[in-house]
Amino acid sequence: SQTEWICWTLKVEIQPRGRKVSVSYLCNTQSSSTIGKTHCAASHSFLSLKPTKTCATSGRSGEKRFACPHCAKRFKCFSQLEIHERSHTGEKPFRCTLCGKMYAQKGHLYTHQRTHTGEKPYRCVHCGKGFIQKCTLDMHQRTHTGEKPFVCAKCGKGFTKKCNLNKHLAVHSDPFQCMFCEKNFSYLSYLKVHLRIHSGEKPFACPVCGKRFAQKTYLKIHMRTHSGERPYTCIECGRSFSQKSSLNIHLRRHTGEKPYTCVDCGKRYANKHGNIFQLHLCLTHL
Repeated sequence: SQTEWICWTLKVEIQPRGRKVSVSYLCNTQSSSTIGKTHCAASHSFLSLKPTKTCATSGRSGEKRFACPHCAKRFKCFSQLEIHERSHTGEKPFRCTLCGKMYAQKGHLYTHQRTHTGEKPYRCVHCGKGFIQKCTLDMHQRTHTGEKPFVCAKCGKGFTKKCNLNKHLAVHSDPFQCMFCEKNFSYLSYLKVHLRIHSGEKPFACPVCGKRFAQKTYLKIHMRTHSGERPYTCIECGRSFSQKSSLNIHLRRHTGEKPYTCVDCGKRYANKHGNIFQLHLCLTHL
């Protein structure tokens, strides 16, 4: 038969350290289709696919050989897959010897330990303020430069954080409208939850005190008042919070970010619902 270039994909299973992992091995073989199948089956055995801790490239540049057995994500090296799988298993093998807090990645543990040592290796070039993480420094420096690197492709509005851009994008694509207040939503499920504001429905009850909530998320947050759980920790100072929104507001003390502006005088504030902002509105502009 005629000789041609054929790319064969051989999917095998390997078991590094007793764990089963699927690997797709890509092979370019100059042969007929029949010989190509025989070559792949004979040449690419378990031993030739043994993973290493390094991210050495394979025959194809950028090839992602290691597939997550839980989702569709793929990785170039086995160590990346190991770290990713912890997002599914919840495994946190790295423990702080001072406070016992556990982490999925060694780098996250090192960053956390700076809350104990007081080390702040990242310095603002404008004011000299120190930070534990580079990402916190980057956010802080935007308070000096006014930089808004995350730009909406539809209207051109800029944002200092990617999460704020993602929230804004919903403005451009909200097909589901509330019949009572005409507020729009990206998904039907969001609209259904919103309608409970108008109906007063609160289907989720606290098993401890009986208080009822419109959303399961609100009940979960409320349960922390009984359990004392504070899962959101500031990496800069170690203070913990029961809600992520409280952590985000707290982080502005470190970054200096003040995203809320008084429409009357232009003065800026870190918290829209905070006492200082509300007091300013009452005493200054009423």
